Amino acid sequence: MLRACQLTKTFGGLSVLLDVSLDFRPGEVHALMGENGAGKSTLMKLLAGLYRPDGGEIQWRGRSVRFATPHDALTQGIAMVHQELMPIPDLTVAENLMLGMEPVNAWGWVDHAELHRQATTWLRQLGTDLETSRPMRTLSVAQMQVVEIAKALARQADVILMDEPTAALSDHEVSALFKAIATLRQRGVTVVYTTHKMDEVFRLADRISVLRDGHLVATKPAGEFTPASLITQMVGRELAQVFPPVTTTPGEVILTVTQLTREPAYRDISFTLRRGEVLGLAGLMGAGRTEVVSAIYGLQPADAGAIRLLGKPLVLTSPADGLTAGIGMLTEDRKGSGIIPAMSVQHNLTLAALRHYCRGAVVDASAEKAVTRQAAADFAIKSSGPAQAIQQLSGGNQQKVLLARALLAAPEVLILDEPTRGIDIGAKAEIYALIGRLSAQGTAVLLVSSELPEILALTHRILVLRQGELSAELNPRQTNQEEILRHAMPR
Repeated sequence: MLRACQLTKTFGGLSVLLDVSLDFRPGEVHALMGENGAGKSTLMKLLAGLYRPDGGEIQWRGRSVRFATPHDALTQGIAMVHQELMPIPDLTVAENLMLGMEPVNAWGWVDHAELHRQATTWLRQLGTDLETSRPMRTLSVAQMQVVEIAKALARQADVILMDEPTAALSDHEVSALFKAIATLRQRGVTVVYTTHKMDEVFRLADRISVLRDGHLVATKPAGEFTPASLITQMVGRELAQVFPPVTTTPGEVILTVTQLTREPAYRDISFTLRRGEVLGLAGLMGAGRTEVVSAIYGLQPADAGAIRLLGKPLVLTSPADGLTAGIGMLTEDRKGSGIIPAMSVQHNLTLAALRHYCRGAVVDASAEKAVTRQAAADFAIKSSGPAQAIQQLSGGNQQKVLLARALLAAPEVLILDEPTRGIDIGAKAEIYALIGRLSAQGTAVLLVSSELPEILALTHRILVLRQGELSAELNPRQTNQEEILRHAMPR
């Protein structure tokens, strides 16, 4: 149905795709696997008309085509669910979902009742009862992701490209998506699927193609791979150990949170965090995890309660207050509150500690460049250089820049909100090792993650949130995923 023929793409002098040839067949789920920066998202964007190739061609139903815009690809029957969400914030859920497909009445006006009815129908296919009249700006990242997936289903395309579609979804929403994919497969729709979650690949895929450093290194039926052989193909080496052992002993109490409240998100949240401790925060989507850590950073201040750092009361009204106090944060929404897309890698990286790279009132560009090159080496950031726009980097490399930025100011407390979302297995292992090193160095880490194996393997203690309240404190060496979920499920 769809074929990539020797596709090549270069950004800022950096080749991200080199002579890649692949075919995609009707009624199959074809998984694209590879580390961050391997070229997966770039290949999808070429097929969807967001980028134009520098070499090679795309064939659609046996004939060569050139997509000048995403609309050209949509007209042919190719839709894409993007890793980076692109909502129109001031329109409603229904208006976003049905954009360009609005039903009209006999007079040619948009039929709003029918618009909301159709939007509700597509959302229910994904097992959600999201209110279609809500403005998109009021939705969480996970809810926006559901709307994007429903939008692709509503277009009833022949090929649907899904780039990390489950990165922000709950288990219930993931199950509903998998049922929808099974229905699409039965209809003969081609699904091209990119994820870093191994269980999803082996559950869904008919064939798997592996990209490494812009090259296609393997295409085989899914049954011919094992998780270990797939990882080896992706990273070009065997990973001896993904999770490092937890060997450090936490020290003195460094952070004290008392009765933190911000209705209706959370209430009466109290806990302590010790020097060198990795404290996990678990819970379902909407439990209030991100809102709590955002208050501790000053991003979304609490209405009541107290926060103390080394016994000193903190008044946190903005992220600047958090940074000044010695708190760093990696946010879950990389695009919305992390990167500044049009700025360079260099400027994004130094932004939170810019005063350290100035001579008087003037930014020292050479000092900025030096620290950026060092961070690129330390975090294995793939770019053409410090001056490259960060929006041209893969999502995983953007994440590494933000992590380096959070550490540049040497915080006493580091908040990591979904640090491995959209990150490949090799990069995950690097981040896990980094968390272990930070703990050994005495940094207190507050880890929010929806991946329970991470929470269990990396932390000294686990706090579980349920509907905005602390429901349990667990020892990760004496619990399991089932017990965590039992405390997380709504009453």
